[in-house]
Amino acid sequence: MERVVYDRMAEYADRHWWYRARRDILARLIADRIPLPENPRILEIGCGTGPNLDMLRGFGRLDAVEIDARARAVASARLGRPVLDAPLPHLVGIENGAYDLICLLDVLEHVAEDRQALVSIAGKLRPGGRILIAVPAHPWMWSAHDRVNHHQRRYTKRTLRAVVGAARLRLHMLSYFNSLLFPLAVTSRLAERLFRKQDDSADTPPPAPLNRLFEAAFRLERYAIGRLPFPPGLSLVAIASAA
Repeated sequence: MERVVYDRMAEYADRHWWYRARRDILARLIADRIPLPENPRILEIGCGTGPNLDMLRGFGRLDAVEIDARARAVASARLGRPVLDAPLPHLVGIENGAYDLICLLDVLEHVAEDRQALVSIAGKLRPGGRILIAVPAHPWMWSAHDRVNHHQRRYTKRTLRAVVGAARLRLHMLSYFNSLLFPLAVTSRLAERLFRKQDDSADTPPPAPLNRLFEAAFRLERYAIGRLPFPPGLSLVAIASAA
């Protein structure tokens, strides 16, 4: 990712509507749909500056991986111990068969070898462990946001299901989310193309009233995620395990 993306993540992730509501939605999904043993071990791969760390360590003992040195330093301070440096797809140095939950939250789209990345991740799971994956949806929505984030691709349900299957993983759940605000996102992408906007990480919060409104709307999805089918949304979320 461009440096500006990490910098804005560090500055805004505790108050930006997207980060705040998404954390609540993913926390509800973990609590409701992922069976965890007592005192589970959890790994977040690609944690950035650490916006999800506080949420995830509420579920168990947390380790994290981040390859950008400056972001890793910020995340390490937040975690209270060193964040690991182990690039995908191979995750060299990460213990095999060690984790009950591995989270890959808006990371897989950055990895050229996404199938091999999932194969490596599966090898780090304990028996019965789960992988939680979130990725951007709809290749037709490709924009400056994807370029500045160095995305390799955006996924469809079909392509995400296919790469999970190619990695010989069992898919337990696959759903859109960020669906309530999807029409606004589409409008924003179309405006970006119309005005030929070239470089924007889209991570700066909107004015406070809109930020609160968007957060409240997005957060509503936590009541239905994993329980009801969602219409098309800005993102996809999946739960998988070793077959």
